[in-house]
Amino acid sequence: RSAEEGCALYETLYNRGVTLCFLKEPHINTDTYKQALQRQINSSPETGSAATDRFVSGVMDALNRYTADLAAEQIRLAFAQAQKEVDDLHQRTREGIMTARLNGKQIGQMPGRKLTIKKSAPCKEQIKKYSRDFDGTLTDADCIKLIGIARNTYYKYKRELREELTRNMES
Repeated sequence: RSAEEGCALYETLYNRGVTLCFLKEPHINTDTYKQALQRQINSSPETGSAATDRFVSGVMDALNRYTADLAAEQIRLAFAQAQKEVDDLHQRTREGIMTARLNGKQIGQMPGRKLTIKKSAPCKEQIKKYSRDFDGTLTDADCIKLIGIARNTYYKYKRELREELTRNMES
């Protein structure tokens, strides 16, 4: 998420009454934000002078808006800092991968290499033994039930067995 999305989501959740707790940033918890908004000055001055009352009331309103804006700004800053940390991490990762490639290191799995897992060999043997497409008499559905593997896995192993047979016949 970007800092803007984080702030918008924070506001949405706060307005829905959701309590958010940030373990590493407790100063932006919704409880802290709520306390900042509740600390507003709610007195209506009565000095006897209408001009003075309007002035004091305007100053109090400005202070209340300032307090709310300050709390919102702290939230925006926290999300902006989190976004900067994510961007820095991505940049360092990119630089590390580039440095490793320049030093001749292989990043990730070799292209074209197939992953072999422990259960594939015994399952393929059973497919050869039981499937009517090879040496057996069972249908595909019966083989799947007997061997106890997923349908897609069964057909993948069957396809790999056919490829092996074709390669062996060509050589």
